[in-house]
Amino acid sequence: MFRSLAVAAAAALFSLAAFAAAAEEPAPSMTLSGVGEVFAAPDMAVVTSGVVTEAKTAREALDANNAAMAAVVEAMKSAGIAAEDLQTSDFSVEPRWVYPNEKENKAPFIAGYTVSNQLAVKVRDLEKLGGVLDQAVSLGSNQIRGISFAVADDTPLMDAARAAAVKDAMRKAKLYAENAEVALGAITAISEGAAAGQPPVLYARSFDKGAGVPVEAGTLSFRADVRITWALGK
Repeated sequence: MFRSLAVAAAAALFSLAAFAAAAEEPAPSMTLSGVGEVFAAPDMAVVTSGVVTEAKTAREALDANNAAMAAVVEAMKSAGIAAEDLQTSDFSVEPRWVYPNEKENKAPFIAGYTVSNQLAVKVRDLEKLGGVLDQAVSLGSNQIRGISFAVADDTPLMDAARAAAVKDAMRKAKLYAENAEVALGAITAISEGAAAGQPPVLYARSFDKGAGVPVEAGTLSFRADVRITWALGK
C-alpha cells in the first residue's frame, strides 16, 4: 500500500514538473523592425555669421567689432529678420601671443587682441537667404561658420514617417508568416527607435535672385524606426 502511494505521489510530482516546464516555455512570437522615411523641402535656415576684428589693444578691437556687428544686426532687422530670431552664439576676446624663436632669446609677448562675435540668424523666408548673406558680408561680417536647413514644424512629417514604418513592419510580418506557414496573431509590443537624420539630398532650386549669394537648399529626410512584436499561432 505504501509502495502504491509512493508511486502515485512520484507520478503526480512528475506531472506537476512537466506542467511547470511547459508553462515556463515562452509563447511563440515574432519581432520585426520597420523603417519609414519621407522627404520635404526646408522652409527655414539658421546661419551662423560672425565678425572678427584685430587691434593693438582689446578696447580698439572691441570698438571695431561692436561697430561692425551693430551694422550687421541692423541689416538683418531691415531684411525682415525678427529680433527673436537673432541670437549671439559666441563671443570672445583673446590676446594674440607672439613666441620668438630660441635664437632671439626673448620672452613671449602680446602683439594685439582679437575679438570674435558670432550671431545665429534664423531666416524663415528662404527667398531672402542669399541677400541676407550678401548683406552681412558687405557690412562687416567676415566669418560664416555654416548654414543649416530645417522645417519649422516637422511633426506632420515625422508622423508620416512613423505611419510608413508601421506599414513596412506589417508587410514584412505578413510575408514571413505566410512563408513560414504560421498564423500572425495579435500585436503584443510596439516600440520606437531613435530618429535618424539623413544627409540632405540636393536638388536644383536656387534662392539667388540676381543679387546675393546663390544658395541650394536641397531636401531634408525625416526617418522613423519601429519594432513590433506579434504572437504566433499554428
